[in-house]
Amino acid sequence: MLEAILVWFRRDLRDYDHAALSEALRRGRQVYCAFVFDREILDTLDRRCDRRVEFIRESLVELDAALRARGGALIVRHGWATRELPELAKSLGVAAVFANRDYEPQAKRRDSAVATVLQADGIVFESFKDQALFDADEVLTQAGRPYTVFTPYRNAWLKRLGEDDWQPHAGRGRGLAVAPVGGGVPTLAELGFAASDLRALGIAPGMSGGRQRLSDFLGRMARYREQRDFPAVKGVSYLSVHLRFGTLSVRELVAQAIAAGALHAPTGGAATWLSELVWRDFYFMILDRFPYVSERSFKPPYDAIVWEQGPHADAAFAAWCAGRTGYPLVDAAMRQLNSTGYMHNRLRMLVASFLAKDLGIDWRRGESYFASQLNDFDLSANNGGWQWAASSGCDAQPYFRIFNPVTQSERFDPAGRFIRRYLPELASVPDQWVHAPWRMSEPEQAACGVRIGRETPVPLVDHAQARRQTLQRYAVVKTDAGP
Repeated sequence: MLEAILVWFRRDLRDYDHAALSEALRRGRQVYCAFVFDREILDTLDRRCDRRVEFIRESLVELDAALRARGGALIVRHGWATRELPELAKSLGVAAVFANRDYEPQAKRRDSAVATVLQADGIVFESFKDQALFDADEVLTQAGRPYTVFTPYRNAWLKRLGEDDWQPHAGRGRGLAVAPVGGGVPTLAELGFAASDLRALGIAPGMSGGRQRLSDFLGRMARYREQRDFPAVKGVSYLSVHLRFGTLSVRELVAQAIAAGALHAPTGGAATWLSELVWRDFYFMILDRFPYVSERSFKPPYDAIVWEQGPHADAAFAAWCAGRTGYPLVDAAMRQLNSTGYMHNRLRMLVASFLAKDLGIDWRRGESYFASQLNDFDLSANNGGWQWAASSGCDAQPYFRIFNPVTQSERFDPAGRFIRRYLPELASVPDQWVHAPWRMSEPEQAACGVRIGRETPVPLVDHAQARRQTLQRYAVVKTDAGP
């Protein structure tokens, strides 16, 4: 039994089913809880009105209240985590710091630096698996290597899955007090940020917000497989931001999927949802085991591709960012992202494909833009998705498969409902033209008051021509082999 333990919260903002907290309560006589608003991250943010900072701040208020209801509190610091955390641990006189593992290269470097300072002060640093169901060497090939193709990984993941794996960690309501130390959660202004439109967008932070979203999704999970690809339909879970910041536990989501029949009806909505959670573990594993993917292609041959550069490419990239490419579904998706911080997953694939394979622009530029805009930005999934679309990643679509933005639009937004929601200038365009308004004749344009090049932009590229150029661009790739 350790005399005192400090639990360092990061992307696990809940007081239940929390691996590090549970272990601290089991092994410590006195348990402190802390969170650091890390300036290494905050100081790099472009905007002082960032929904993610507000989401974290509001979630911490709820977490602090939950801990206080149990006799404790949350200690919150604002500074460089590599300095603040060791100083706090030393001042509290703890024997150990417990935290849940993070798989991002920057986070691993931070944790290593913190552990080194703590060790010099005689304080133990321990990390625990929490945000993934399986990590480290728990799912390996028969040769003992990490999987680099999803389907066999999923099969091995499911084969390894046992009932104990999705059981919640103990520690809630056990009567062991969390030491009441701390001065409350700082305001956004004290952090140097301003309030965003988080609440206006209907995004409820914290554990309570996660519970609301989960409850809503459980009633729709059975239809998830059929509805998830249609952005105008309420078909997806909308749980990604809560998974990102840990206001929900992945184990409870796996448990809910299994309770809904995921293991017995492999073509049902619950099984499809469970497969998405497996993808999440897969991308965590890829980032953890192949950290170079955060900077370059998973498949090294793809780094030989020469992307478009210069003023023309910069102008095309700016148009893509602004939702002014001339392809309605691409533009609607980008405007959804810019106005809400969210983008439907089908559309993430489409706009990524369009940037890399229609505009010929380096996927890393798009990945970086998503990182700055997405409420649910997660390096592993974002990088995995972009490399999948660019064909440079593990288990990616072949380079010669290129999304057609018009046929994708016709298939997944057939009535143009999503397009019209985010491109109101196309509201009067007939259904037959809303996916490709430039195909209207001049009299038809005049009749609906939408003139190409005025109310809506001329398409930046001709898709058929862009496809031919992409095949030429990718011709430098000699193999689809992995690293």
